[in-house]
Amino acid sequence: MTPRTLVSALSLLALPLHAATLVVANKAEATVSLIDLASGKVAATLPVGTGPHEVAISRDGRLALIANYGTGPQPGSSLTLIDIPGAKVVKTIDLGEHRRPHGMAFLGNGRALVTSEASQALLEVDVEAGKVLRAILTGQELSHMVAVTPDGSRAFVANIRSGSITALDLKEGKKIADVQTGAGAEGIAVTPDGRQVWVTNREADTVAVVDSSSLKIVKTIPAAAFPIRAEATPDGKRVLVSLAKSGDLAVFSTSRLALETRVKLEATAVADKAGRLLQFGDSSAPVGIEIAPDGKRAYVAHANADQISIVDLAEGRRVGFLTAGKEPDGMGMSPLDVKPSK
Repeated sequence: MTPRTLVSALSLLALPLHAATLVVANKAEATVSLIDLASGKVAATLPVGTGPHEVAISRDGRLALIANYGTGPQPGSSLTLIDIPGAKVVKTIDLGEHRRPHGMAFLGNGRALVTSEASQALLEVDVEAGKVLRAILTGQELSHMVAVTPDGSRAFVANIRSGSITALDLKEGKKIADVQTGAGAEGIAVTPDGRQVWVTNREADTVAVVDSSSLKIVKTIPAAAFPIRAEATPDGKRVLVSLAKSGDLAVFSTSRLALETRVKLEATAVADKAGRLLQFGDSSAPVGIEIAPDGKRAYVAHANADQISIVDLAEGRRVGFLTAGKEPDGMGMSPLDVKPSK
């Protein structure tokens, strides 16, 4: 058995036994892959807009929303809505003047939040009607990712160029405050209890923990190199951070506010440079993180390796991989199977 065959076999052993679909945005292909996690196979590949960066899944698991960011000097200004069980594109939502959509979060009542970097705003979008309901200005540069408190009262937006996060009152539709967290504030996660906001400062090589009520920084923790995404585990005990330059996954304790471990992700960057994030050199560039609802596994997308690592969180190690498309980035998970109509 070759090493690659062995890893593939381990991948299948690591997969969940229940139905689930992993939705993966493939930036360099303008597609999304719907991966059946029971088999580890791509069930469908669907076309979306140029430069799809992030994925959000509706609360019932039926819909996936894709942010079409654009590429190079051509900014995107649309979202693609996908029917996951039906494996089909439902519609394209035109955002009009709002360009460079990126971070997203589904709310109730068919609405979703979307950051617009060019507008320096957080948009509220009626997904069913396909229109922007309102834009809440952050006034910060490169408003990139968004996280929402469990009760839906507040949103927090990470602003890369401003090195800050913006707290927004979703009921009133207004900005509360900006908090300087560190250079290159990009990834953001709110813990399930709503008390902590974790922010990855990619240029500072730190992670900042912010109290969601007082908006004070509780602690700043070293995190080399290039911390880029953050996701809290369902039990709220840990926050996972992808380190794009060092090529591994950092696991932090939310009670001790300290690093627990770093998981080596043995993915190798592809040889060709087309569709690669060249600023990360020979790193596999782990970026997007998705955690299974039971908290047992994490999936980490390697933009430079065209792979998705499967990480056993109990054992703290990579146990296999999945393959989607070229330059996988943002991901989302649905509990539903892909069952396209014949």
